[in-house]
Amino acid sequence: MGRAGIPEKRKDMNNLPSKPEVSVVMPAYNAEKYIGAAIESILTQTFNQFELIIVNDASTDNTKNIISSFSKQDPRIIVIQNETNLGIAGSRNRGLQTARGKYIAWQDADDLSCGERLEKQYAFMENNPAVAIVGAYLEFFDETGSLHVRKYATEDHALRCKIFRYSPVAQPVAMIRKKCVDEAGEYDLRYPPAEDIDMSFRLGMKYQFANIPEVLLKYRQHLESATFIQFKIMEGNTLKIRKKYFGQAAFKVTLFDRLFNLIQKIMLDVIPPRIKIRLFNLVRNRNVHH
Repeated sequence: MGRAGIPEKRKDMNNLPSKPEVSVVMPAYNAEKYIGAAIESILTQTFNQFELIIVNDASTDNTKNIISSFSKQDPRIIVIQNETNLGIAGSRNRGLQTARGKYIAWQDADDLSCGERLEKQYAFMENNPAVAIVGAYLEFFDETGSLHVRKYATEDHALRCKIFRYSPVAQPVAMIRKKCVDEAGEYDLRYPPAEDIDMSFRLGMKYQFANIPEVLLKYRQHLESATFIQFKIMEGNTLKIRKKYFGQAAFKVTLFDRLFNLIQKIMLDVIPPRIKIRLFNLVRNRNVHH
């Protein structure tokens, strides 16, 4: 990074592919505080065969200018400007429409991908054709430093058994097979900001889930994130999505799953979001079965 936060021109741009293997899609809305570091975490990956599609979702701060400064210096960056705010799901759909890669990797504008993330996920997907979506562990952090690591089960069976309680794959570090997304269809705009849960169910109807058992993304926790701001809406839509798939043969719903969702619905308006997030993290981070 050069002075004043402007990226320095990259010298090693030889041998870039005419068609990338991976399309990294980054929706961005008023992300001026963190987007520079998020972009750098992708541009400095050990895996070079990618394009970075940044969807500026009608930001009103300096996000557009920061994106522009990076795109002028690196030919792997493609910029999409939304005229109106479409939200994360709408922006992801625009990114999908532009993506040319065999795989789609999500990158939020406030998180940091570890240097070997794309290389390791790409290799895994190449060797596991039955897997539609692969994730990894998350390291949560804030301005004070590292907070905790969230681990995920690695095998499809274990992930499928917990899907009515937890997301099988952390979306911020997800890599998805493009042909599987094309079959499943775009993100459903009726369920913001829980559209990723619906997509996971749709992918799981025909394909497998998986996670790489190591930290491949640092997840920034702050009060301005969608998780904090829209938590109640996200929780309500998550319950609707789970109920929609209760009867599908691809997923086994247990009595405990139904009770879990019933209690969560009852508590929807009782416990404040911040306390719920803390409780969820406490329970979720201790429940990993491989």
